[in-house]
Amino acid sequence: MKNRHYRTGAILAVALLTMTIAVARTGRMGRAVMMPTDSVVPSAEDAKKSIIDEVIWVVGDEAILKSDVEALRLQGEAEGMKWDSNPDAKLVEQLAIQKLFLHQAALDSIEVTESEIAEGVEERINYWISLPQIGTRERLEAYQKKSIAQMRLDMHDEYKNQMLTQRMQQKLVEDIKITPAEVRAYFKDMPADSLPLIPTMVEVEIITMAPRVEQEEINRVKNELRDYTERVTNGTTSFATLARMYSEDPGSARQGGELGYMGRGVLDPTFAGVAFNLTDPKKISKIVETEFGYHIIQLIDRRGDRINVRHILLKPKISADAVAKTEARLDSVANDIRAGKFTFEAAASVISDDKDTKNNNGLMANSLNNVRTSRFAMRQLPTEVARVVDTLQVNQVSAPFTMVNSKGKMVCAIVKLKSRIDEHRATISEDFQALKDVVLNHRREQILNEWIGKKIKETYVRMLPRYREYKYEYDGWVK
Repeated sequence: MKNRHYRTGAILAVALLTMTIAVARTGRMGRAVMMPTDSVVPSAEDAKKSIIDEVIWVVGDEAILKSDVEALRLQGEAEGMKWDSNPDAKLVEQLAIQKLFLHQAALDSIEVTESEIAEGVEERINYWISLPQIGTRERLEAYQKKSIAQMRLDMHDEYKNQMLTQRMQQKLVEDIKITPAEVRAYFKDMPADSLPLIPTMVEVEIITMAPRVEQEEINRVKNELRDYTERVTNGTTSFATLARMYSEDPGSARQGGELGYMGRGVLDPTFAGVAFNLTDPKKISKIVETEFGYHIIQLIDRRGDRINVRHILLKPKISADAVAKTEARLDSVANDIRAGKFTFEAAASVISDDKDTKNNNGLMANSLNNVRTSRFAMRQLPTEVARVVDTLQVNQVSAPFTMVNSKGKMVCAIVKLKSRIDEHRATISEDFQALKDVVLNHRREQILNEWIGKKIKETYVRMLPRYREYKYEYDGWVK
């Protein structure tokens, strides 16, 4: 990669500085296509009007398009972001820095799985829907001028790059340690009104129940999967085509159901048990039930203790009547808790379906900087839970509500607000971990800034002339 680093960059730079590039968009990233020239040279104004897109920066051997900057700007506006300086300069620099981390991630063989990408994209979409100015899936589609399915498709590569960038950053700072003495020294002479503001923190207990799926619906799903198996077996169509058309796993569906090479430990145990027993790529597995739904699986390849398979996932639909019955049962449980017949904690340990909290008496857990805690800032809670918790007093039990769990399944739930610490200025005695995180993040930021500065000096960078006049956060971009 390094051997062609400057050579490819030099070739792109010639194109960048001597001509405008028109782009035919294909999906999110698109491909740059040099437009053929005629003997008649168009005027500068005509050329400007005919531009579909253009390469504005080249970092190493990677191009940054004008449309990439525009897409990032629109995303920021959707999330209410404000810029205190020229947004073009800030956004193009942000993309350029990402290119540096992505290049290093490739050298260090850092990877993310399709299931991780799909889960992250779904969280982002749900966050957008939760924004006050959006509120519903329909309004989000109207705002974005595209369907939810198209958003998932368009966001795939973008989110993958974000995850790779984050993991590369984490690798660069993973060995940094901070001592208590360093924390005290950092805040020793800081005025009280300059200490970090700790947001309202809550502890929440939860009980979930999955509405019962009717047997008729399960039979419908299984019959569809049997039909897909028959169509692949008799050669009517391919497994990959059916996965693209019908699978309800958004991350792998666009890849023809392919999951990529995975070890047994990262797969659902039931799924892995069947997948790792497959030996013939021409045969389709039996129907497999997991907590995600129902699957059929096809082996692609095996490498040591890792396999690559395709799968089709179908999720049984839950009827409104089943939801109503489950909410009624949870409402009865909540009333018994309020009446003192048993505690919320006892109920959670016996009847809750939530595997992550059941053995912890329903108490939800959070992971911050690799430290396990039961405290959440409101924004860290699942959207549906946060909305309900915001209306509760300490020790109050909520009415039943529906939510989508971490597996993408709809469940009914009740929650109890165990504790709340209102927003306040941090103190060493009460908020040491939060203050330690501030110092740790400051040190990590220093390390990353030093790495970026060094990397800029080592990397080939070219930009259109108008971008040479901008003021950037890091020195060295303009060479």
